[in-house]
Amino acid sequence: MNVSVEPLGPCKKLLRVEVPVEKVNATFDELTALFQKQAQLPGFRPGKAPKHIVVKSYEGRINEETRKKLFEDSYRQAAADQKLRVIVTIDVEEQSFGRGVPFGYTVTLEHAPEFEVPSYKGLAAKRETTLATDADVDRALGILREQQVKYNDVNRAAQTGDAVVLNYKGTSEGKPLTDFNPTAKGLTEKQNTWMMIAEGSFIPGFTEQLVGASAGDKRTVTLTFPADFVVSEVAGKPGSFEVEIVGVKEKILPEVNDDFAKGFGAPNTEALLQGIRRDLQNELDFRQKRAVRDQLLKQLLEQVSFELPESVVVSETKNLVYNIVNENQQRGVAKEVIEARKDEIFASAQTSAKDRVKAAFILNRIAEAEKIGVSQQDVSQRVVALAQQNNQTPEKMVKVLQERNAFPEIQQDILTGKVLDFIELNAAIQDVAPAAAPAA
Repeated sequence: MNVSVEPLGPCKKLLRVEVPVEKVNATFDELTALFQKQAQLPGFRPGKAPKHIVVKSYEGRINEETRKKLFEDSYRQAAADQKLRVIVTIDVEEQSFGRGVPFGYTVTLEHAPEFEVPSYKGLAAKRETTLATDADVDRALGILREQQVKYNDVNRAAQTGDAVVLNYKGTSEGKPLTDFNPTAKGLTEKQNTWMMIAEGSFIPGFTEQLVGASAGDKRTVTLTFPADFVVSEVAGKPGSFEVEIVGVKEKILPEVNDDFAKGFGAPNTEALLQGIRRDLQNELDFRQKRAVRDQLLKQLLEQVSFELPESVVVSETKNLVYNIVNENQQRGVAKEVIEARKDEIFASAQTSAKDRVKAAFILNRIAEAEKIGVSQQDVSQRVVALAQQNNQTPEKMVKVLQERNAFPEIQQDILTGKVLDFIELNAAIQDVAPAAAPAA
């Protein structure tokens, strides 16, 4: 078999393959014999039809199966001989095919990068030993109280901490804000929208000017848009908003008692506080572990440099952009705000994607070196865990994952975790006191 390789770019090659005519004819004969053995043709017992009649009746299928077998066998062998770790086959162009002639074709492909595996044993990392404090518990308790907050209509002037229902129209330099950026519709005008009177709410300096206003009042709010404002076209410019107060609502937080605790599945207040502390500590431990792994991964990434397959980076970038947009939508960020930041989101996702793809190649090579693999039991355990998280049966979760073609991603995720466990187990980790929080 004749094979040649031409470089086309980073991790992209053109593979030329020519299968000798002897192999082509032998494969034709092999597939013809198989069809002859299985053929059921009128006037002949099963498997007893003459060869020339079988060829005439099944010529198209014989050609198709021969071409498929020749391609799959030769492509696999050529990639192995050339030590190509094929990631994706971009294009296949057939040059010649038929009985009595060589089978020739070219393949445009992307392959995994070649590089020296960096040192991964004995890497140094610092691990901050942190414990959940009473202040942490109080803050978490405050979040739980916010989940059951009520707002009562009040017939008085608005105070800090109240919510106001209002209508507004915004301008800058005498022009609607949509004149600066057409996507800023929600910033230009809204009706019956809620805002909390708190420092930094909405636009810095906006809601503070509503203190003392009552239902029916009209006010003009003036401010300067921050230099890093999301709508960059008005960043640093003066803004003016005509505001009408529709209503004032007082924020009422629930009292912390046993009834409140039972609303979160705890038998009493003490059990609720213990559960909060335990959950906070678990979160701190998770962050601690992630911080250590980030340090280890950073060292691995810094040790080696290599080109990345374009298709993999593009795919990972798309996934990250989707995740960023979805996360912002769940946080309530307006669609027009996300649209205004699309270039920034893409640039951030692309940078992260390159690091993630590079790390994946390094970790996979370490897995090969250490013979770390993923068993069927590992996958089954992950499926059961996902089913529990989504309140589904394992059988239904399997169908969902199959429909999404998610099993390769799950296997890669499990493998990555195993390799990181191995690297962390073999690292030189120093426990240190937490860094002092920055001054306010």
